[in-house]
Amino acid sequence: MNSDYKAGSISLWDAVAMGTGVMIGAGILALTGQIAELAGPTFPLVFIVGAIVTAFSAYTYIRMSNAYPSAGGIGMILQEAYGPTAVAAAAALLMALSMVINESLVARTFANYLLRGLGIAPDGLLVPAIGVALIIAAYVVNISGNRSVGWISQLLAVLKVGGITLFGISALWAGGFTFGTTGDGTASQGLSGFVGATALAILAFKGFTTITNSGAEIVDPHRNIGRAIIISLAVCVVVYLLVAFAVGSSLPLGKIVEAKDYALAEAAAPSLGETGFYLTVALALIATASGVIASIFAVSRMLAMLTEMKLIPHSHFGMSGGVRDHTLIYTVVIASLLTILFDVSRIASMGAFFYLVMDMVIHWGVYRNLRAELSAHGWIMLTAIGLDAIVLVVFASLKWQSDPMIVVVAFAIMACVLIFEHWFLQRTKTEPHQHDHNGN
Repeated sequence: MNSDYKAGSISLWDAVAMGTGVMIGAGILALTGQIAELAGPTFPLVFIVGAIVTAFSAYTYIRMSNAYPSAGGIGMILQEAYGPTAVAAAAALLMALSMVINESLVARTFANYLLRGLGIAPDGLLVPAIGVALIIAAYVVNISGNRSVGWISQLLAVLKVGGITLFGISALWAGGFTFGTTGDGTASQGLSGFVGATALAILAFKGFTTITNSGAEIVDPHRNIGRAIIISLAVCVVVYLLVAFAVGSSLPLGKIVEAKDYALAEAAAPSLGETGFYLTVALALIATASGVIASIFAVSRMLAMLTEMKLIPHSHFGMSGGVRDHTLIYTVVIASLLTILFDVSRIASMGAFFYLVMDMVIHWGVYRNLRAELSAHGWIMLTAIGLDAIVLVVFASLKWQSDPMIVVVAFAIMACVLIFEHWFLQRTKTEPHQHDHNGN
């Protein structure tokens, strides 16, 4: 794989396809059941609230990416906001980790749907084994270059957005366009559950950052990065709401929670019959596969950019090729390990913690140091920070009650990342250095 960044190698629609690929893969397929478990019968409305919170967050990314399009997206924003500091490096690494976690989440979701379609209980060693196999297949696609990633992402995006939208319409039609989800004996957690579920909905929308991480390679980036983000978010809002209401009209809440790792497949069976069930499984496999391909593409470039900024260490480990070849391999290895070690629920929780903390760090840095340069509205950034903080505190509180270990692990990792980056930057005595925003 050519290690040089190729300006203009990703079209507007390639970028939209990558953004929707990551979002839909993680969002409606992997998280619907978990959101329903926390929020109760009103769970489709969580996606609306998640979209509103994400819209405030996206403002900062759009303004920064339009001004400084970069192959390292998030790393560039943090570098501009904080300089080559431990805070910038740690937050960028948290973003990279949340993206790798997303790959693991989607890979395990792929395995759950595949096994459910084969009539095999989605448990045991088969789930991580199939998930790792998908990650390796996505690696093969990525080493073939940007154009392969672009056209494959576009093809799969059209298939899955069209197919999943058709599923939603068909399921609602079969259910008489009624939303019949009831508690069905499943206890919801009131307002706190609804707000906590919003953390997972935000995770379902965070894939728009995939676009910022490929900024230098997008055609006419000063114009198209923002457009691609807005289009991707709009498409996902429509798809998420349509499918959430379709699932709610087909299954009682208890069944949705019981089948939370493959809720769409379960919803298809009663409303669309056996044929609809298998078509839905096929769509889920397409959506998750494209999500892993797009995410690996983006995170490997972000890690390469952080390496070039000297914010993270890098070792060739005797491998040939350039930095991006190596970061691609590191991404695949870490994602595979997470797929083996954690289940879908814990993977999603860690991803939400990492992303929300990183997001607040970005907004504060841009608000404090760059808003005048960007002529940006500070109140939007402060609102984004406030919304993130509320969601993070409530979600962490809920998880502390149900799974305190994942809270401890997540925040321990964040502390270790900050300490490590402080040590690394001190050891290497990194000096402020010039870099361009094309990854050179």
